[in-house]
Amino acid sequence: MKDTTRHPCFNKEAAGSCGRVHLPVAPRCNIQCNYCNRKYDCVNESRPGVSSAVLKPFQAAEYMDRVLERDVRITVAGIAGPGDPFANAPEVLETMRLLKERHPDLIFCLSSNGLNVPPYLDEIAALGVSHVTITINAVDPAIGARIYSWVKDGNVVYRGEQGAGILLERQLAAVRGLKERGVMVKVNTIIIPGVNEDHIPEVSRVAAELGADIQNLIPLKPSQDTLFADLPEPGHETVVPLRKAAGEFLAQMTHCKRCRADAVGLLAEDRSGELCGTLQACSKLRPLTVEQRRPYVAVASREGLLVNQHLGEAARFQIWGLGDGGFRMLEERTAPQPGCGPKRWERLAATLKDCRAVLASAMGEQPRKFLEESGLEAHVCSGFIRDALQTLYSGGDMDVYRSRKVGIGGSCCAGTGLGCG
Repeated sequence: MKDTTRHPCFNKEAAGSCGRVHLPVAPRCNIQCNYCNRKYDCVNESRPGVSSAVLKPFQAAEYMDRVLERDVRITVAGIAGPGDPFANAPEVLETMRLLKERHPDLIFCLSSNGLNVPPYLDEIAALGVSHVTITINAVDPAIGARIYSWVKDGNVVYRGEQGAGILLERQLAAVRGLKERGVMVKVNTIIIPGVNEDHIPEVSRVAAELGADIQNLIPLKPSQDTLFADLPEPGHETVVPLRKAAGEFLAQMTHCKRCRADAVGLLAEDRSGELCGTLQACSKLRPLTVEQRRPYVAVASREGLLVNQHLGEAARFQIWGLGDGGFRMLEERTAPQPGCGPKRWERLAATLKDCRAVLASAMGEQPRKFLEESGLEAHVCSGFIRDALQTLYSGGDMDVYRSRKVGIGGSCCAGTGLGCG
């Protein structure tokens, strides 16, 4: 059973003490709902699809860092638009990867219409996304055809019952597949007067059969310039009986605030307006260069003067960087213990994650390839450390150091059987 104690949307008791952040990294959408009019620049509306800015993954990671500095009550990082996460799958998955690396203790949450979720079920689970919301407004294509203007599957646009049928098929597969992978699933259903209100208990029944954990019935909030702009917003006299009927099949969420795509803070104390400036500032950030992300170089050296030790024999690595007008050794880091096969090199890559390169007098092909796939340049060289660093930092040819012979210390593998290759 997934932890719901810190998720304010899945646990009403947590809503007063646990907050959430919606990261607006998904601007594109793959369906057109007749109630949806997405605006990105309005700070005064509180409804789904609205955001003051759109972020790239690296900007979202930085924004997350800044938000957590401002509000320690945040327990959930979610993506809910302003379009659909899986119409923007590469950006969304990259954002989740960055968050998992920086903030593994957060709960990760996604909200989607479900159309393009099935191809990404395994990746969702692998990234540790524990809570997913799928919006299902109808389980009858004839009713769905009245709710959706079009559905875009790949490069093909479908309309009417055909489009609604494709969407429904994928939504049901998404809920089923998520539950098979142990993910908590909330089903959102918009109450649309005269369109689906009599059909909602059937949506609840079908969702319950698929294993959904909770349902959120959301009253339509009419938006300008949409086909449903003139429909009335359902009141308590409509919502309460529907929740009672739907509750016969599925537990009901009753404290939804119809959050923006850039919502932040407690459900009852949204701080998106307060943090709007921070969000917009992060949206203007430029990506860091390799040198900024990985400013250091790791060196396998016996005495700190020469590159003269085999990668697999090094018990520790010297970490060098720029400072005081030249290169200097900043610290030493202990190398992973020999053995353990590829796990050793995985641990080494994690140890050196802020290094752009590693220099050693020799290394096996397997560790070299693994380190380079992890973002580290792996150079076999010998000679004075400062000379090699000067060439590396200036973009010179590191191959000139491969065959150098220096008469201080040894640079050959000692054949100690430490798993160098």
